[in-house]
Amino acid sequence: MQEQEKTNLYLVPTPIGNLEDITLRAIRVLKEVDVILAEDTRTSGKLLQHFGIEKRMHSHHLHNEHKATAHLVDRMKEGEVMALISDAGTPGISDPGFFLVRECLKNDLKIECLPGATAFVPALVKSGFSTDRFTFEGFLPVKKGRQTRLISLAEEERTMIFYESPHRLLKTLTQFKEYFGEERQASVSREISKMFEETINGTLDELINIFTTKAIKGEFVVVVAGAKA
Repeated sequence: MQEQEKTNLYLVPTPIGNLEDITLRAIRVLKEVDVILAEDTRTSGKLLQHFGIEKRMHSHHLHNEHKATAHLVDRMKEGEVMALISDAGTPGISDPGFFLVRECLKNDLKIECLPGATAFVPALVKSGFSTDRFTFEGFLPVKKGRQTRLISLAEEERTMIFYESPHRLLKTLTQFKEYFGEERQASVSREISKMFEETINGTLDELINIFTTKAIKGEFVVVVAGAKA
């Protein structure tokens, strides 16, 4: 029987809200690896403590991933097995992970990505818009390139998915109305899998009116119907 190739790096999704959303496999992997790379060790420390996982953690975030990656790759080449987690959801989806994965692949290191929690899938399914074809846009550029991106998406026929922070939600919805039209259907989900989870559907004009008078708190996923939906 051929010996199974050793995995060097595990990408492990963590709950985006409800702690029950973590998988049994994720818990086992986190207990078995040599070290856990965490976006914020304080946030992840609480998660690990909850599940009785006692492992060394190293900080791995957007501000240090380029500098730290070469050293991490060398350590994995020497035999260390690592797991990468983000504060919530699947690493690499609008979170650190892409650069480390790319460098591991360049160095012929084996990677496994566990299935698990991510915010955009439940938001998409709950929106009622077509799931046959969709485009995940993540966070729009804050300044440079934002207008160009919106213009390029104005005629997009696939369902579009965006992440947005509470302090930019109204601005983004207003720009969507400007570029996509006030009657375009959209869905806004917040705090997915958490206690105050909420999804509101309507035209962009209706959603702007709702969130003009509504307290805007939490993390948001905005799903917009395609141009010819």
